[in-house]
Amino acid sequence: MSLKARIDADVKQAMRARDAQTLGTVRLLMAAIKQREVDDKIVLDDAQIMAIIDKMLKQRRDSIAQFTQGGRLDLADKESAEISVLQRYLPMPFSASEVTEKISSILTSLAPTSLADLGKLMAQLKPIFAGRADMSVVSVEAKNMLNAYLQKAV
Repeated sequence: MSLKARIDADVKQAMRARDAQTLGTVRLLMAAIKQREVDDKIVLDDAQIMAIIDKMLKQRRDSIAQFTQGGRLDLADKESAEISVLQRYLPMPFSASEVTEKISSILTSLAPTSLADLGKLMAQLKPIFAGRADMSVVSVEAKNMLNAYLQKAV
């Protein structure tokens, strides 16, 4: 079953169960998918849908930080609930050791010579970690590992 079909089925299931929170979140996701399909005149595949979900998750995490800072914990809780619904559609996340292992293997195959190669490293890491790890965490870890790799090489 494709990811889009699964999301569509979950809309129907949430309607039957009268689960307003899930229904609202999944409808927002379907609207984002359809908007992208109409704008680009394409049919999205699972990878493109996961990119939309990643974007929505990032938006909600940013909102939680702002709502918490502003003392609006009720809105932060609502965003947290939406995050839990959206995460259902992502594959199992990588553990910290798996992230480190995958970065290390790409790093050795790339054989970078300077910090300027961080962009090349991230370009290779992004498809691997899409939907399975927070890319901001991956980026920090990749930069640290690149620094360590370059210091060893000297």
